[in-house]
Amino acid sequence: MSPPAIIAPSILSADFAALGAACSDTIGHGADWLHVDIMDGHFVPNITFGAPVVTKIRSHVERPRSNHGRGTFDCHMMIAE
Repeated sequence: MSPPAIIAPSILSADFAALGAACSDTIGHGADWLHVDIMDGHFVPNITFGAPVVTKIRSHVERPRSNHGRGTFDCHMMIAE
């Protein structure tokens, strides 16, 4: 039997001017997790989110009540160090 599907939209396409609200709305519309692409400009040429941004959006999305539960941040780390 297959494990249940997990819906984890990337926040890279969100409106950065209202990122907290976009994250909250995405979970509210049925997403299980949020996919967060973290790029440092060294490992890959682009720069995106860092720890301060992830910390701020956490206040807009309820913490998971269980391991891998709704509200998990699936962080894709594309960093050199």
